[in-house]
Amino acid sequence: MASEGKESKPDSQPAATQFTCKDLAASATHQPTDKKLFENLSGAGKVIGVLTSGGDAQGMNAAVRAVVRMGIYVGAKMYFVYEGYQGMVDGGNNIVEVTWECVSSILQVGGTVIGSARCQAFRTREGRLQAAYNLIQKGITNLCVIGGDGSLTGANLFREEWSGLLEELAKAGKIEKEAVKKYAYLNIVGMVGSIDNDFCGTDMTIGTDSALHRIIEVVDAIMTTAQSHQRTFVLEVMGRHCGYLALVSALACGADWVFIPEYPPEEGWEKLLCTKLLENRANKKRLNIIIVAEGAIDIHNKPITSEKVKDLVVKQLGYDTRVTILGHVQRGGTPSAFDRILASRMGVDAVLALLEATADTPACVVSLSGNQSVRLPLMECVHMTQEVQKAMDNCQFAEAVKLRGRSFENNLNTYKLLSQKKPDSELPKSNFNVAIMNVGAPAAGMNAAVRSAVRMGISEGHKMFAVNNGFEGFSKGQIKEITWGGVGGWTGQGGSILGTKRTLPAKYLETIAEQMRIHNINALLVIGGFEGYQGCIQLAEARPQHQEFCIPICIVPTTISNNIPGTDITLGSDTGLNAIMETCDRIKQSASGTKRRVFIIETMGGYCGYLASMGGLAAGADVAYIFEEEFDIRELQANVEHLTEKMKTSIQRGLVLRNENCNENYTTDFIYQLYSEEGKGIFDCRKNVLGHMQQGGAPSPFDRNFGTKISAKAVLWLSEKLKESYRKGKVFANTDDSVCLLGMRTRKLIFQPVTELKSETDFEHRIPKEQWWLKLRPLMKILAKYKISYDVSDSGQLEHVPGCEIGQIETQTA
Repeated sequence: MASEGKESKPDSQPAATQFTCKDLAASATHQPTDKKLFENLSGAGKVIGVLTSGGDAQGMNAAVRAVVRMGIYVGAKMYFVYEGYQGMVDGGNNIVEVTWECVSSILQVGGTVIGSARCQAFRTREGRLQAAYNLIQKGITNLCVIGGDGSLTGANLFREEWSGLLEELAKAGKIEKEAVKKYAYLNIVGMVGSIDNDFCGTDMTIGTDSALHRIIEVVDAIMTTAQSHQRTFVLEVMGRHCGYLALVSALACGADWVFIPEYPPEEGWEKLLCTKLLENRANKKRLNIIIVAEGAIDIHNKPITSEKVKDLVVKQLGYDTRVTILGHVQRGGTPSAFDRILASRMGVDAVLALLEATADTPACVVSLSGNQSVRLPLMECVHMTQEVQKAMDNCQFAEAVKLRGRSFENNLNTYKLLSQKKPDSELPKSNFNVAIMNVGAPAAGMNAAVRSAVRMGISEGHKMFAVNNGFEGFSKGQIKEITWGGVGGWTGQGGSILGTKRTLPAKYLETIAEQMRIHNINALLVIGGFEGYQGCIQLAEARPQHQEFCIPICIVPTTISNNIPGTDITLGSDTGLNAIMETCDRIKQSASGTKRRVFIIETMGGYCGYLASMGGLAAGADVAYIFEEEFDIRELQANVEHLTEKMKTSIQRGLVLRNENCNENYTTDFIYQLYSEEGKGIFDCRKNVLGHMQQGGAPSPFDRNFGTKISAKAVLWLSEKLKESYRKGKVFANTDDSVCLLGMRTRKLIFQPVTELKSETDFEHRIPKEQWWLKLRPLMKILAKYKISYDVSDSGQLEHVPGCEIGQIETQTA
């Protein structure tokens, strides 16, 4: 949403840009009839300050941009506080009123353009007294603070002292007594910006996903050189008190060993590490990757450094070993699509929280739970975060892992299961054969999911079979056993190593059933797109004719289009979004020297507008045309007029995204020609069809991690179903709940029978009938300064940090 037009009063905007219910036509069915609309919330008379504090993190600028634009949109007066709390204490030119255009072109910039600084003065009452005085001079009584737990704790203390500070200022004659009543209370809303993901109460902090991108880029590059020379690499990543970055990057790249503060290695780890490295070399593995969090410790709370690990490997094994310390590389670079969307959502919700705040409203944090934005009491989150450190200080490491939350615990358990194969003598013997296949278009993350499934299946005692080239390959007998080592190094590879096709099984049912008999297949895992979902429905419906299909079947939804019912997010869509965002960034950059230019970009997705909508939100588009929301020539004309007004400002460029099948008549060429003609003399146009580049490339860290965890969970479910359906030496499963799709719904992963999902599916257009992300569509237009309705019914309720989770809301996806 780089939409960046000059602010215009509602009555001066072109009539066609006064968007009505038509803008939400497709999503209207998903919203309650008594929905609460944000346009009923006015920011008139509100003065809001935004600051970034503590360590910088990619995505902070996206949050600043969203806060400023949303604030201006609702009529509030917005101020930057430069240099964090230091700027608040110093005052003067550090507290500056800002306009809509002030936050243009910062969405894609890493770090924070308004600066961040450690401030000792703010830790004293004298410093806070001066800060209060400086805010009063500008009339600021609402603060949006983007930072870590220290920054947010400081903000809460400031809020609690506020009335006392004002009385002290009045007593000293620095402010009028009337000002004490006028500015009686201070409202605080926080957003957590930290690459470490060390704050309880949110699944992901702003900057974490981008930091993982930097780490994985380095790991992928190192792996190529390490393979060439049979080297061992020790990588040190950030995480002084939290091992999230180290753990997830180890999971995403299939590292041989990871050291994190929450889970120190057991006594004698030196020998175990060397034994594992020796085994890997004996199995012809040419490289070894060891990841060390900077705060890694042993069970006696003594540091384990990257140099110590290197010296151990060199001394004991004589391997050529190198150390790479990533350092501040992890904080740098452009924010990922995930962080831009997360920060934009949180920024908008932070302003809504400030609009609704009263004198009795506690300081809150806008957090992420699953795919939902929630508000939690700030100090509850801070308290739970501090409990983690206390547990580690007391060497209660199992408790520390639990305190980190369900997601962290799942990551750790999955890594332990997949990183090292147990000796054959220790493996259970299930005597079950499980087949794995890819179906549909290729998508990043497929190979990570296959690797995870194979290794989890072997750990469960199953014999694992790989099916090449989808259902067509299945019918031809392209099936072979696959081993633990056979999937080594798969996590970072894009596409489908097994091979995948869109062919449905209907015309191959007889031969597929025969191959199942020949190979004695007892369970099937399908990792694929809409065709995989349809194919499993066909297998389920063919059970009366072919008893071979009476086995447990699970689908892991995998497609960049995110068009499969039963899940809010599909494996591969994050990588596709990043490809779109990166291309749009380059395209916008190319226009920096050429003013008054509008780019028309066509994205993939079939009839599903997810990529166009979320890509537009991440790239800063002015508008995104999708199939789910009908549009006509009047709307196209209104968008041209909107861009015409925008060209009168200092922001003289535009970005328009179009989903490939949004309208059969309003094609990309038509829209390009219309914009070119109508904008003649005002702006010129360029078009770009992104095509299959959206399906290619290395998987993003999110997709590697998500694929690894969701596939492992699917195999565990298959194992349970195999045990349930095993009778008299044979597997027989013909109930509806034995053919399920595993998807993420709101806050958790759930298995849903495909027969139930049929009613939720628009098979003609290959999309779900209801799609959660349509509720986010108005955000892009709000930040592009279109007048539009926005349902905020889900916002406004202050939740509490669940005690059972000790500070972290349940999720499976972080």
